[in-house]
Amino acid sequence: MSSLALLAENATSTGAATPADFMAARQQMAFTLGFHIILASIGIGLPAITLLAEWRSLRTGDVVYAELARRWMKAAGVLFAVGAVSGTVLSFEMGTLWPGFMDTYGQVFGAAFALEGIAFFIEAIFMGVYLYGWDRLSPRAHFLTGIPVVIGGLLSASFVVTVNAWMNQPRGFRLENGRVTDVDPLAAMFNPATPTQAVHLLLASLMVCGFIVASVYAVALLRDARAGRVDRYHRLGFAIPFSLGAVCAPLQVLVGDWAVRFVADNQPVKFAAMEGVEHTEAGVPFRFAVLEIPNALSLMLKFDANATLRGLDSFPEDVRPPAEVVKTSFELMIAIGTALLALAAWWGLAWWLRRRSGGARAELPWRPWFLRLAAASGVAASVAMLAGWTTTEVGRQPWIVYGVMRTEEAVNPNPGLRYGLYIVLVVYAVLAAATISVLRRMRRRPVPAAADGPSAPPEDETGATTTPDEPAADREAAGKETVGSGETRSGR
Repeated sequence: MSSLALLAENATSTGAATPADFMAARQQMAFTLGFHIILASIGIGLPAITLLAEWRSLRTGDVVYAELARRWMKAAGVLFAVGAVSGTVLSFEMGTLWPGFMDTYGQVFGAAFALEGIAFFIEAIFMGVYLYGWDRLSPRAHFLTGIPVVIGGLLSASFVVTVNAWMNQPRGFRLENGRVTDVDPLAAMFNPATPTQAVHLLLASLMVCGFIVASVYAVALLRDARAGRVDRYHRLGFAIPFSLGAVCAPLQVLVGDWAVRFVADNQPVKFAAMEGVEHTEAGVPFRFAVLEIPNALSLMLKFDANATLRGLDSFPEDVRPPAEVVKTSFELMIAIGTALLALAAWWGLAWWLRRRSGGARAELPWRPWFLRLAAASGVAASVAMLAGWTTTEVGRQPWIVYGVMRTEEAVNPNPGLRYGLYIVLVVYAVLAAATISVLRRMRRRPVPAAADGPSAPPEDETGATTTPDEPAADREAAGKETVGSGETRSGR
């Protein structure tokens, strides 16, 4: 019997949540988590990109890098505030939507949330110091205040993901007559799934942020090309974050393979759903959309073309996840990841050819088709991340704690949960519209010409010194464009 059928049968007699409320609770959690995870990714990656730009500014004296850093960190401040709100909503939802889960196991993983709170406070404090210290601290001191922001964001995300990893591989407690005893918070945090999930999430966050920021500047570069002008500010604004995404893309492929192998060993029913393995058999083919390669999945997973893999039919029906949803989301993540990897390889090859030729002949791919694909990369990377989370969370069903507690056992039994979903949808729509409006207004604010700041040696968009025959018009154009959001740092 399915979870929803069981829930419907017991709802009237036991006071459990109705199927409609149960589904609404899951949908609300999925929506708010999906909203927050994109903001969290930007919160992890944008400070790192900002510090890279500021470091280039300190090293070269180029005010274009300084203006990029100033704008990016102000945008990060806005998104940090919105992310703090959406993260707070998630923490409340854990108690209001899933009280059975929190009541039973909160003491096991509570230490991870406490440490996440400390990391968040460090990040928030130094975010304020960094934002308000632009013209009040020395350049080097100001740069150093940004380092705890990056470290705090990475630690905060890592502590949170240990909770999700624990839900996939619960450790650090014993159950006696339905009660949790012998709690070991460190064993719970450093469960077997923590290394793979933490690395996978952090790389995905940097990759998503890099492509999102780069996509904004790709649109600006397309507009510049139609206007027949060269804008170095937009080129640098594109090159820095896109390079971050391009570096993370191949690393994510390796980490993703590690994660899939971990799932195959520790959650075989999820793996069977991800790969669409219906029946237990030897020499399982690799299937992807309409593509089918005989024996390839067995070979890739076990390094044996005739290895036997378990199919969904080897598991009881009431512990199988919704296979079609899991497989579709997994394939979507893989397809987008492959496309982004190809785009990153295009960028990397062009950069290598330019460096090899001394910058005189080969050019970075400022072609319309490349820029159009790059402009779509931000949305594509975000969709891939959401598809990955869908694979992880839906693939764990029907368990909220794998093999220990079923999701319907954790849900709030009170009626009316679906009305909370409607309210959240309206509130988040307003929040998203307000955030976009603020960011657009920040984009329109003029700044003094970059030429007013300290001079810099000619550089290309990757930070390499240009050859003498390369025109300087692209550097000068940055000072004529309304591109920043405040004074330059030359007056310190």
